[in-house]
Amino acid sequence: MQMIKKVLVPVDFSDYSKSALSYAADFVKHFHAKVYLIYVVEPAIYPADFSLGQVAIPTPDLDITEKAEMELKQLANEYLADEVESEVIIKTGKAFVEINEFARECDADLIIISTHGHTGVEHLLFGSTAEKVVRKAPCPVLSLREPIKGFKFTK
Repeated sequence: MQMIKKVLVPVDFSDYSKSALSYAADFVKHFHAKVYLIYVVEPAIYPADFSLGQVAIPTPDLDITEKAEMELKQLANEYLADEVESEVIIKTGKAFVEINEFARECDADLIIISTHGHTGVEHLLFGSTAEKVVRKAPCPVLSLREPIKGFKFTK
């Protein structure tokens, strides 16, 4: 049986992702696994003209990455116990692509991701990062939706 040693937890700083991080904290303690917290900065897309299609414009505020890294470290301190090994990762690009690429790079054994539960028009307009991660992931994915139900880990 394969052991779970590396768990990737995408965070977008929403209450949903914080709840998934809380769940992941108990999960990794049980397996003594390392946690990778990842945040993806998505560049703004602007239509240039009809001949060029869409063009990605880099975000002018370069300290977004630094701020995100600082906030991820704060979340790690808040949610993860001292005995849990963790690393924060900041990427730029399309969220589901960067999450799956990093999962491949770090050889993650599991991705724990929250889903916002968008339906109808909201789902059509925004899609679902979690759904795209599940479809393309190089490893198993545990998707969590509020209220979180399921396995409870005891010591």
